[in-house]
Amino acid sequence: MAKAKVLVSDKLSDAGLAQLRHHADLTVEYAPGLKEDELAARIADFDALVIRSGSKVSAKVVAAAQKLRVIGRAGIGVDNVDVSAASKRGIVVMNTPTGNAVTTAEHAIALMMSLARNVPQATASMKEGKWEKMKFQGRELAGKTIGVLGLGNIGRIVADRAKGLKMHVIGYDPVLSEERAQALGIELVTVADIFERSDVITAHTPLTAETKGIVNDAAIAKMKKGVLLVNCCRGGVYDEGALLRGLESGKLGGVALDVFVEEPAPKDHPLVGRPDVITTPHLGASTEEAQERVAVEIAAQVAAYLMHGTIVNAVNAPSVDADVVPKLRPWIELSRKLGDFIAQVGRVRASVVEVETIGEPSHLGPTAITRNATAAFLTRFVEAVINDVSAPSAAEDRGIEIKEVRRDRSAGSGARANSVVVRVHAADGTRATAEGTVGHTGAPRLVRFGDYELDAGLSEHSLLLFNDDKPGVVGAVGTILGARGINVAQVHLGAHPETRRVLSVWSVEAPVPADVIAEIKRAAHVTDAMPLELP
Repeated sequence: MAKAKVLVSDKLSDAGLAQLRHHADLTVEYAPGLKEDELAARIADFDALVIRSGSKVSAKVVAAAQKLRVIGRAGIGVDNVDVSAASKRGIVVMNTPTGNAVTTAEHAIALMMSLARNVPQATASMKEGKWEKMKFQGRELAGKTIGVLGLGNIGRIVADRAKGLKMHVIGYDPVLSEERAQALGIELVTVADIFERSDVITAHTPLTAETKGIVNDAAIAKMKKGVLLVNCCRGGVYDEGALLRGLESGKLGGVALDVFVEEPAPKDHPLVGRPDVITTPHLGASTEEAQERVAVEIAAQVAAYLMHGTIVNAVNAPSVDADVVPKLRPWIELSRKLGDFIAQVGRVRASVVEVETIGEPSHLGPTAITRNATAAFLTRFVEAVINDVSAPSAAEDRGIEIKEVRRDRSAGSGARANSVVVRVHAADGTRATAEGTVGHTGAPRLVRFGDYELDAGLSEHSLLLFNDDKPGVVGAVGTILGARGINVAQVHLGAHPETRRVLSVWSVEAPVPADVIAEIKRAAHVTDAMPLELP
């Protein structure tokens, strides 16, 4: 049997390389620094590729990978990997989601402490031969309140370390249950509470449409005067212009940034040169221990997959037999659309994610459908890439129960022959429900949202509109969209069975901007409007 060939195209620690070379069944080639074209020209003969953040595994590289079975990313982010292209080619993509957690959390704490005690500024002053003791008077952190935006692996470590400093920890995470937060000793609050109550705010969220610019001018206006802000997650979570204005007005007491919208940060970046701003060049994961840990972890995972077929920390691995995949694929797509749909418009803090399969999907692969729906729901809220393999553990980690319900098409009166129902339950008994089916063309269809029944396509860009059942609403909204150059492909309406309210799903050809949503909400008889993106 021929040895499996592994290409390592980024710098990897000696311990990671040794982990790979330890296996007699593997041949390892170490070639760090390959550019995209060089990688594409070289990849054809390899069974595995191990990377960090430097290598760009584009669709071009994937297309050239004739034998590639697995891509191992030493680290959490897979932004430099075309996961979709890899999935289509049957290539498993793995990462190491927890290897950098401690290191990044410690860096956030270090930046917080440096802000509170003016450590970098005082150091620079002394290097200039000055002794400015009174100028750099700081503040104690004991007894202060720290607000943690995002309570995933890193956020929870930050919370734990802050408790060790005798700080009061409040946190926000849309997919962490109250029970789990209490067990961690964290007071679970709203985003508004974070802004209003915190003496220090630190962010540990993914960069999504929901979190982009979450700290903006309006948020800063709600904060205490002198609040300290730390960002070690993703550039863009804090609006950099708003930070500058907050510092210039004196509302913010200091800002510490390890990440920027543009990296490397421009030399003339207005925040970098300010004395009340501490900056580091994306050092969150940069410690010897973390670099070695993720290298050893990914090496072990790749070797286990090549030699035994064991999948660990995969972001795209299929969980069903190959002969079932063609029949199941439309239902998987539907389940992911429904999970993503509920995440965006359900407005429920999840305690239970329940997925019911009725008829055909209950026989093809209900577990795969349940996991994919859950993964799509969670992905809207957490930084790690989650798929059907990692969804159960990610949900359990956040105190969320996954409930799988199977029903034959003959069971129950009035039930659809074949459908998927996604319900997200909150601890207080409220829930959000979406039901869908696969149309005759194989496309996903939304047939119910809450008590509204309809038959709507789940397109990439949509607008959800709630209004009183009065004439002229569709025309008025269509006029608003038309005036902004947003073309409407289809409109599907469903009436509430008891109230005189209407839900409509507008399939549009471009995202609906926030100011257009605001204008639509002001239209006569409109009660609510929400944008919806289902890529």
